[in-house]
Amino acid sequence: MTQPEPAIASSTPGLARANDAIAAAERVLQIAKNAVKKRVAEAGGLDACQHAAHALAWLATYVEAMRQLRTWAARLSGTGQFGELEQLLFTHGIAEYAAQIAGGIPMSQGETARLRDMGVAAADAHKFALDTADFVDKGTSDAVKRRLAQLIAELPPGELAGRTALDETQAAIREQMRRFCEAEVIPHAHTWHLTNAYIPLETIAKLSELGVFGISLPEEYGGLGLGKEAMCVVSEELSRGYIGVGSLGTRSEIAGELILGSGTEEQKQKYLPKIASGEILPTAVFTEPDTGSDLASLKTRAVREGNVYKVTGQKTWITHPVRADLMTLLVRTNPNDPGYKGLSMLLAEKPRGTDENPFPAPGMSGGEIEVLGYRGMKEFEISFDNFEVPVSNLLGGVEGQGFKQLMTTFESARIQTAARAVGVAQSALDLALAYARERIQFGRPIYDFPRVSNKIVMMATEIMIARQLTYYAAREKDQGRRCDLEAGMAKLLAARVAWSAADNAVQIHGGNGFALEYPVSRVLCDARILNIFEGAAEIQAQVIVRRLLEGAN
Repeated sequence: MTQPEPAIASSTPGLARANDAIAAAERVLQIAKNAVKKRVAEAGGLDACQHAAHALAWLATYVEAMRQLRTWAARLSGTGQFGELEQLLFTHGIAEYAAQIAGGIPMSQGETARLRDMGVAAADAHKFALDTADFVDKGTSDAVKRRLAQLIAELPPGELAGRTALDETQAAIREQMRRFCEAEVIPHAHTWHLTNAYIPLETIAKLSELGVFGISLPEEYGGLGLGKEAMCVVSEELSRGYIGVGSLGTRSEIAGELILGSGTEEQKQKYLPKIASGEILPTAVFTEPDTGSDLASLKTRAVREGNVYKVTGQKTWITHPVRADLMTLLVRTNPNDPGYKGLSMLLAEKPRGTDENPFPAPGMSGGEIEVLGYRGMKEFEISFDNFEVPVSNLLGGVEGQGFKQLMTTFESARIQTAARAVGVAQSALDLALAYARERIQFGRPIYDFPRVSNKIVMMATEIMIARQLTYYAAREKDQGRRCDLEAGMAKLLAARVAWSAADNAVQIHGGNGFALEYPVSRVLCDARILNIFEGAAEIQAQVIVRRLLEGAN
């Protein structure tokens, strides 16, 4: 849906023409939608023309990102905060994305979404390029990049996150999380990573005191009731310190959402206050070795015997299960119901384990999966052999609702993952900028060389774009609107931005970036997972294009 053009009170040359560039992008998106819908119908489904369909998802994501950057600019303008840095980020962001739409959007390192791939006629593509050419030339000029590089270099680390048009409460939360990370996380994060150590329980206890685990849960259940946008602020800032710390809240977010939306009142009263306080650490136990995103093929069985379910099967890629107290466990309760219909969700309690005895529960065993990054919580594969769960712990008290219940969490989980990705990207930018200003080559800081500073300018621009798209999705969720499209877009873009930022940060470090002693090596490893979990990029694109084609003419 085309949004009304927000007013931007500024006389800076070129800003008014950003609206024209966005309008041109919206027109070409509509052409592409219609062309892809026709092609999909003729081919008999999305899979037969997947590249074109996923290219459309990326195009739509870019157009929405441009709109949300405009909304950000308008909000700042309305409060008198739209300074030179913000104006240049806005202009550069809209111009750069318009240029990529015309020339090709990178879906990954080896895949490009071009307008012709989506069935846009050469004449329409040429018209878009002509309509935006002057704005693109000025917005991506060397002069704009040089000035942005100067202004970015003057900011304290992480300060760009503070230019987000947050309200007073959110700004205070961001500052509180920033101080916590600088004191409690950043000094230790790289050691935790290198030694594959758990994030200390003392650190988790301090997160509990800060209300991190109940940030979006209602006050009646012990939460802070601050909503998903505040959750994004927290997740981003904590992930800027270390993605493992930022991700601790994800498990509470998923479990809390499941129980709040689908649990009985007794289950809500029993578990939500303890999740919000951090007394209960939950973990999500969904994925199986042969299923991945294909949850309809899930095989783990739960057979009812009297007042208990006996669970048997294999799970994998389970994050932080050893120290978890509660598993949200997706199982098949009725083998005669095919696909999603036979799935149910159990609230399975377990004792906390240790490295020496990870799963001290009858009928439960497992082994660690060693990973490149995303450490601090540890990944496990788990085997269940007649593991018992009380029937009273069937989520909602009705069998066969597990997949529907899980679907209700996808929006929040993907929004939160997008926020984590923005935080990781910001960490990469902070490290790259500090190194580029300190590293002397040929008698001057390497930041003086355009190929270095331009990388950082692009990082800063895309991080702000991804941030605004993520916060927009969170606001939609807070307002009770369906936002699987927006959440998917935010996750799709932010994950790519995080990987690009981390990769460029390593490049700026040169050989030192390849050395384990430098924190940027950790950030690179951490960034890579973001394009995979909570729905791989290809799955996100599939979700997005299905929604888009629902409304195509």
